[in-house]
Amino acid sequence: MDKSTDTAKVSTAEATPIIPLPQAAARGLTVAGSAFALIGTFLAWTWTDEFPGNLTVTGYPGGLQVLTLVGSLLTLLFALSGYGIKGLGWLTPGGKNSPVLLAALGVFGTTGYSIGAITQELGGLVNLEPGAWVSGIGALVAVIGALGLPVDQPYSAADPTPNLWGRVRHSLTAPDPGRAKDLPSWAEILIIAAGFGVGLYVFAYGIGTEYSELFIGFLIVTAFGFTAVTRAGLLKRLSALTAKHRNVAMAAAFVAAICFPFTQSNDQFALIGANILIFATVALGLNVVVGLAGLLDLGYVAFLGVGAYAAALVSGSPQSSIGVEFPFWAAVLTGAAASLIFGVVIGAPTLRLRGDYLAIVTLGFGEIFRITMNNLNGNSGPDVTNGSNGIPNIPDLEILGFNLGLPHNVLGTELTRSGNYYLLMLVCTAIVVLVFRRSAESRIGRAWVAIREDETAATAMGINGFRLKLLAFALGASLAGLAGTVQAHVSYSVTPEQYEFAGPVPPNSAFLLAAVILGGMGTISGPLIGAALLYLIPAKLQFMAEYQLLLFGIALMLLMRFRPEGLVADRRKQLEFHETGQLDVPEDKPLPEGATGVAKAGA
Repeated sequence: MDKSTDTAKVSTAEATPIIPLPQAAARGLTVAGSAFALIGTFLAWTWTDEFPGNLTVTGYPGGLQVLTLVGSLLTLLFALSGYGIKGLGWLTPGGKNSPVLLAALGVFGTTGYSIGAITQELGGLVNLEPGAWVSGIGALVAVIGALGLPVDQPYSAADPTPNLWGRVRHSLTAPDPGRAKDLPSWAEILIIAAGFGVGLYVFAYGIGTEYSELFIGFLIVTAFGFTAVTRAGLLKRLSALTAKHRNVAMAAAFVAAICFPFTQSNDQFALIGANILIFATVALGLNVVVGLAGLLDLGYVAFLGVGAYAAALVSGSPQSSIGVEFPFWAAVLTGAAASLIFGVVIGAPTLRLRGDYLAIVTLGFGEIFRITMNNLNGNSGPDVTNGSNGIPNIPDLEILGFNLGLPHNVLGTELTRSGNYYLLMLVCTAIVVLVFRRSAESRIGRAWVAIREDETAATAMGINGFRLKLLAFALGASLAGLAGTVQAHVSYSVTPEQYEFAGPVPPNSAFLLAAVILGGMGTISGPLIGAALLYLIPAKLQFMAEYQLLLFGIALMLLMRFRPEGLVADRRKQLEFHETGQLDVPEDKPLPEGATGVAKAGA
């Protein structure tokens, strides 16, 4: 027989995979359930408009129905890609079954929550219309079908039993082996732009949710959808493209962020965006100390307070005890310099400590700062900060004749005060990102990583550990001070209560550290994502303020269990937190120094 004929037969067999009957039935059940869940979103879910979102309309979805529609569509696409349909295979390069299960769970969770919320708020199941039942039953059928699909990769020896909990846990934690194929440069750049565009839309939609029920549903479908997309290998492909075109990716992210205030009609949402950038910038500064140098700082929010108080004192507030008014650039330099000086003063005598001892000392410094600002009231000490009243009436900034406190018409869109400060804070964030990136890639950054991994070994190799740790402490403090100068003007006032270790409203030291760990230590995008989540969720769910710390603790426990390396982890953290044989390391990239004996996933 001709070898070319054999080759053609093999190619045809590979192009058209043979699906076993049980798997075909499970996939068909998933497709049918997702289709029913999608169809149900075009039918009325309740008979009264007392439930927010107007779910009484037939013909188009609204409110929570939109989330079920998006989740069902994603589940359908992932499920259909398993049939080998031409053009859909690129959706699941990392696995064709785990993404289906996760997306189906997201649809079921969102639809189930919606049905429960309608029942609870309106007083019983009698308030449900046929559309809710169609979507609910369809989502349940899709989950049952997805659980019948085989796993993408073998279970580890520690958990060989394919039970329900093992299936879900494997879908959440198993690595994806997807590899990106070479594409033309223009196509790769378009994919990067589209990825950041989708990210901007999801972020803007989350901030723009008008009621708590919609935001909770958004969190459910986004959490499962993000995990499904990750398990499908799409984020890995996007990450590979952004690493290849790093400058283009940074520009695309910056442009997407600039577009945000132009998409918001509510000034309150733009203010949330500005505060998220402040929180994210401070978290990125803390990432220098914790993520790169490995120094556990529990009082970092004090450096934000030093910068804010310094800027408030020199910005012309009538309640300022100094009575001077610096221009913006001078106030920024004053805040950053004051925080840098405090960082050196605090770091010089304490950075010879390690581990828990350093954490305790920095925690004490944070509390000392807050108490000192409270006591400088003219009674317990000199009248400098007005004590618990703080420094109010901080005037708005004016840069080159552009008053940030007044609305301005830009490209036919009115930018409010919050939008102006958002764009200013975006420039500050870009500066901090640039400083962090250059520092991490420099010889000093590599020395910080060496100290973080093993300070004794780094010292033996000739690295001056104390000097470099002090440099990291001073750099992180100055970046926090830079953000503090803008925060003082955004909030109109600064008070000691804003800088507690674990206050009710971020930024505070506990939430800053959690943002770095949640997002991914040592990365640029990780703390930005972590800070956005930890600020946005409390801001949108204010009715749950009494349970905020409880839910915060539960979320941290789940994170440590399922993804200890963070949402956006570097390769070193992946190697550190995953067991041997459970991590895919591309052959064309060498392992980090000291990481040996790690097998390929599925080997």
